[in-house]
Amino acid sequence: MKAKYLALLAAPLFSTAVMASSYTGPGATAQISTVAAALEAADDAPVVLKGQIVQRIKGDIYEFKDATGTMKVEIDDEDWPPMPIGEKDTVKLTGEVDRDLTGREVDVEFVERVN
Repeated sequence: MKAKYLALLAAPLFSTAVMASSYTGPGATAQISTVAAALEAADDAPVVLKGQIVQRIKGDIYEFKDATGTMKVEIDDEDWPPMPIGEKDTVKLTGEVDRDLTGREVDVEFVERVN
């Protein structure tokens, strides 16, 4: 019985997060679509980038490049698509800016190969 009430209390929290991220009306933040813009963006700003993953730096940190520059991206193993991706393949990365004392990177939530 307690689990049922807990689920009912938690459901609005999850649905609110989903609705807030897809809101496009007044007051909505513009989606960031270039490395140059991501490097200037606030922490947790949503991004969708198109370009190439040019190299693995270490662990789950990679270097990503588009026409405006390069930056580090963090891609967890479970976020990679099942097909292989090389440095010449164009990909679309969906995630959010992660800002800390040493700079900015994108915490990638979804990787899609587009070519």
